[in-house]
Amino acid sequence: MGSRARLIKLLQDIRASYWFLPSSLVICAMILAWATLFLDRHVGDLGFDLPAFLKNTQVDGARTVMSIVSESSFGVAGVMFSMTMVAVSFASGNFGPRLIGNFMRDRGNQWSLGILVATFVYALLITRAIQTATPDDAQTAIEAFVPHISIFTALLLMTLSVFVVIYFVHHIPETINVSNITASLGDRLCEALRNRIEEQQEENRDGTRIDWAERSADLSLTLGVSGYIQTLNKAELSKLAREHNLLIEVTAPVGTFVTPDTAVLRAWGQVQDGVSESDLINCFASGNSRTEHQNLLFIVDQLVEMIARALSPGVNDPFTAINCMNWLFSAMVVAANHRGGLTETPDGRVRISEVTFLRLLEQGFAQSRPYTKSDPLTDAHLQELLARMEREITTLRHLKTLRSFRRTLDKAE
Repeated sequence: MGSRARLIKLLQDIRASYWFLPSSLVICAMILAWATLFLDRHVGDLGFDLPAFLKNTQVDGARTVMSIVSESSFGVAGVMFSMTMVAVSFASGNFGPRLIGNFMRDRGNQWSLGILVATFVYALLITRAIQTATPDDAQTAIEAFVPHISIFTALLLMTLSVFVVIYFVHHIPETINVSNITASLGDRLCEALRNRIEEQQEENRDGTRIDWAERSADLSLTLGVSGYIQTLNKAELSKLAREHNLLIEVTAPVGTFVTPDTAVLRAWGQVQDGVSESDLINCFASGNSRTEHQNLLFIVDQLVEMIARALSPGVNDPFTAINCMNWLFSAMVVAANHRGGLTETPDGRVRISEVTFLRLLEQGFAQSRPYTKSDPLTDAHLQELLARMEREITTLRHLKTLRSFRRTLDKAE
């Protein structure tokens, strides 16, 4: 019943993998090869003659052309894969290993590799289908077969592959450009905050406040494994709590590292017929690392990590740190102003520790302060951003939170 959490995690893992899209394109290439060869073998049933330029290829020429297409496409695919690995190694070494997932999820890299490999597979299958006529005195006569439609399709794929290579050569330097990396992280953080604010407003509209009992919980559950909580099916938890009159507190929200003995959930009420402990546990899915899915604070941590690395003695790049702080500033303004900003959802039947505006400030700017205060340029820019934030925030409660945070930050110096 709660297996949707694991399904969501599986889909996220597939999206972050480097094999799924290229493998899918290879399967499509095999289906395309079968379809075009079928047309070539039944060309007389098409009801029209093929143009002359499609039919002027002989067996030897066709085999040579398809061999060139297959060899060149696979060779270029190998070079593209090597370039991708170099870019990933460079980015993980300079900007942080947690950014590797961003490169693995990059659709441009996946499509580029997939199209080249699919072209190779398609050309290989068509080459195998080309047949030379047997001599007249042979026991089994075989007519020459040149799949003209398939060869023309292969040439179209090869033309597409040429433009893919041009795109890829342009795309790889763009992906390791530090400005593009920070902009991508900042955009995703702002979008995640907007989505979370809108979800909170829906929960506030539909939820009701429930007084939680002060007594100890009737049930405490663990996952029985070590790892990070990657996915939480809150909708299923709410449904179970409502249908079976339970109060549920999630003590290990998404992004928390748990051990086999860590309680991830506490419940008040009796687990009745129709719901079991496994139904509640199946609302969680764990893995070996933190992910951005349902965990916008992980994006904040990636920007803070880039600030720390940029201001390390071995790098000493304050302008990269300033760029990261600018995107943190943009996210904070979104968190405060978008449709009233982040709010606390009512304590309904399911209680989860929410991301608040103060927590964002602490996770972003407070954790960056130990690195920025040693550099006059970045420290001055941080103070300027906090002052700008006071002028741009329009929600009164978040403005009060910001002013209190600034006073705390100044006292900590």
